[in-house]
Amino acid sequence: MVLPALLLEIGSHQAEVAETLISVGEFLVIFVAARLLAELMVRVQLPTILGELVAGVLIGVSGLHLIVPPETQVQLSSWGLGLLSSLADLSPEKVQEIYAETFPNLQAVSQIGLFALLFLTGLESELDELVAVGAQATTVAVTGVVLPFALGTAGLYYIFHVPLIPAIFAGAAMTATSIGITASVFGELKFLRTREGQTVIGAAVLDDILGIVILAVVVSLAGGEGFSVGPILKLVAAAGVFVAAALFLSRTAAPGFDWLLDQLKAPGEVVVAAFVVLSLCCFVAQAIGLEAALGAFAAGLILSSSKHTHAIQDTVKPLVALFATIFFVLIGTGMDLSVLNPFNPENREGLIVAAFLLTVAIAGKVATGWSYFSKEKTNRLVVGLGMMPRGEVGLIFLGLGTQAGLLTKPLEAAILLMVIGTTFLAPILLRLVLGGSAGGPDLDPLAEIPT
Repeated sequence: MVLPALLLEIGSHQAEVAETLISVGEFLVIFVAARLLAELMVRVQLPTILGELVAGVLIGVSGLHLIVPPETQVQLSSWGLGLLSSLADLSPEKVQEIYAETFPNLQAVSQIGLFALLFLTGLESELDELVAVGAQATTVAVTGVVLPFALGTAGLYYIFHVPLIPAIFAGAAMTATSIGITASVFGELKFLRTREGQTVIGAAVLDDILGIVILAVVVSLAGGEGFSVGPILKLVAAAGVFVAAALFLSRTAAPGFDWLLDQLKAPGEVVVAAFVVLSLCCFVAQAIGLEAALGAFAAGLILSSSKHTHAIQDTVKPLVALFATIFFVLIGTGMDLSVLNPFNPENREGLIVAAFLLTVAIAGKVATGWSYFSKEKTNRLVVGLGMMPRGEVGLIFLGLGTQAGLLTKPLEAAILLMVIGTTFLAPILLRLVLGGSAGGPDLDPLAEIPT
């Protein structure tokens, strides 16, 4: 009995060694690749987030296979597996299995980065300015949802003869705006607290809410449950109450938070208290059917009038620098660029549909810049371009469609190319448009974040 127990203990130790090597190795690969590409982007005057996305592509399923999301069904590189298996004294198959089991841990860490970034975005938002552009942001959001959704769905159904439910799903995938990518680019370009920046951020938040409602409808239809008004109205009501509560608390909750913080004496009280509020808001948002990311933005908005705002910023920025990098790199790792190969006959149908979707996706969001009335002079092209990137939100739609078995391979490839195209083009075009007109240092809440 002693020998089997000893062998079991040795095997468990080897698995722990492999798990540790994998976790530490992932961080090492991500940070080295991201910093190298970020440095390159800075030297060619492009946003560093683009470097992080490219770094993800290079080390992911389209490149070296050093970090690959398990859902892509792509194997890790043979030499990487060989190295890990020899160091942990396990078979390559066992290492691959441990990698797949532990990958959600890396995704969880990346979510901290997204939440911290959106928390900081809300923290740096001028509430009066955000409210002042509320009408414009609402118009931009509604236009940015309706236009791509209607054009995309109709085009796929009538021109490409895609069945109605998959066509609706693809149209829904074009409604989203990645607030994380937009906030990062605007912050780096010193444009976040301008009128245009606040309009886009407000519209992106509303976009997410509207996108969630559309997603709920589409998933319900795809599941054969039929269209039911009740759950949709409950979701809309929950979103309205949540946003109203966040705006109310942003006016009233700061003094209570400040008093509590003044009573705390243990080191780290600022960042811990801030993350308690952040976690609570994310929990509430998710619990009522909204995205936790919206809760993160709301938490920042609630604390934006605190007297400790600058101290909170200083403690959160390093976390954003570390963990938001992981988030953006992971987006790149899942992008399969092999679907771009026109010489593969299986790709051609997807490329044609992708060209249509990408055109509609760009035009539908850029048009939002001209969808609102404003007495103030605004750069409407910046507003439209800021709404363009689909990023992780588009990938979520794609993943749900694939899991539900709704999408053909060509349509999957087309949606993926639309997401890739808008995600990569938005930072480049914003840099070109804002290169000579970005705001000064006092307008740059994220400028010190070395992402």
